[in-house]
Amino acid sequence: MASNKTFGERAITYFKSLNQPKKLPGGVKIINPYRSQKVKRIVKEFFSTFYNDSNERLFVIGINPGRFGGGLTGISFTDPVALRDSCGIKNNLSTRMELSSIFIYKVIDRFGGVDKFFSKVFLTALYPLAIIKNGKNYNYYDEKKLYSSLKHEIVKTVSSQIEFGAERKRAIILGKKNAKFFKPLNEEFGFFKNITVLDHPRYIMQYKRKHFNSYLNKYLELINI
Repeated sequence: MASNKTFGERAITYFKSLNQPKKLPGGVKIINPYRSQKVKRIVKEFFSTFYNDSNERLFVIGINPGRFGGGLTGISFTDPVALRDSCGIKNNLSTRMELSSIFIYKVIDRFGGVDKFFSKVFLTALYPLAIIKNGKNYNYYDEKKLYSSLKHEIVKTVSSQIEFGAERKRAIILGKKNAKFFKPLNEEFGFFKNITVLDHPRYIMQYKRKHFNSYLNKYLELINI
């Protein structure tokens, strides 16, 4: 890890270099927002604003970006509305809000706002590009062939992003099935010493919304350890 580069500079270089895989199972498509000049500007502004230091962060790791959130903005769990209203980064990408982003930015707000949150936490995903099938969000683990074709890239993603400046003693994994796939990789490659699992924001917003505050408090409790 080059000591003369900030967390943000490493992240900017990484995301701008991402390419989508050439071989995928039938019907599966990848969205790579980082090819867009708009998204490249957003990524540069976001990481220059919130990660302009070499401090280590707690990694909070999702599945793969949704097409209306990180798959559109290039910033994990951040839809265009949150990008404008919470992060102060102007964009004309969309006015649509994404469920996961809504939950995560409630967590961020309760934590003390974007500056405080991002000074401690790095939101990311095991696979960095959005996946769709039949026009809908798709997860890297939804079929064996897809996982097999992306497994090497997932390992590469985590290895590369750790070099930004990860707190290696622990990480938070979002989604129980996500954790099921990640834990064997973590044991094999030794990415993080400890793994804590939380229910995924989309699951909470779709199926457990009446327990919203309870989940919010659980997120805050674990991030604040």
